[in-house]
Amino acid sequence: MRIQSNNVTELAFASQQSSSGLLPCIVQHALSGEVLMQGYMNAEAVEHTLSEGKVTFYSRSKQRLWTKGESSGNFLQLVSLHTDCDNDSLLALALPQGPTCHLGTQSCFTAPDGSAEPMLTELENVIRSRKGEAADTSYTASLFAAGIKRAAQKVGEEGVEVALAAAVGDKEELLNESADLLYHLLVVLQSSDLSLNDVLQVLADRRSK
Repeated sequence: MRIQSNNVTELAFASQQSSSGLLPCIVQHALSGEVLMQGYMNAEAVEHTLSEGKVTFYSRSKQRLWTKGESSGNFLQLVSLHTDCDNDSLLALALPQGPTCHLGTQSCFTAPDGSAEPMLTELENVIRSRKGEAADTSYTASLFAAGIKRAAQKVGEEGVEVALAAAVGDKEELLNESADLLYHLLVVLQSSDLSLNDVLQVLADRRSK
């Protein structure tokens, strides 16, 4: 169920599982689906999150409401708030305004070595790390060294290969060529100082119209 100001009272704050009046809330990136962090909300935190549009928790250590980013500026802009089938757990879909974790990573579940990242995020980070490296160290580095026109050319070539594989019904080749196309598209985006999330934001904006 999507939580709005008129149905907050339906949440099970007084359930046996929530004797403290707090419900666990998982925050998920609204575009990529990456799990960003987990906190706890009481009814006041839910209402504040909905009214202000920024994810706000109840801090058990501070014994008060705590808006994520109130000190760092790395707010979590709320897109929507949902509950599970028992109304005793929350899911906040949000857009991070900077690193979510105090360690500087995108997610509190992402280790500094990049483990636990979604596969596309990990791939994008690997591609980004190749920028500025010597051309002979990797294929990706050689694409960056050759300039964006070369990477853009590869996107065109792989796009044609995808179309041909689809036209002849070769599913295995379609998958292989689609993987190549996606990889080279990520290189082009990084060459333009853009990311996959920027593309997803465009899709989200179109959907909302």
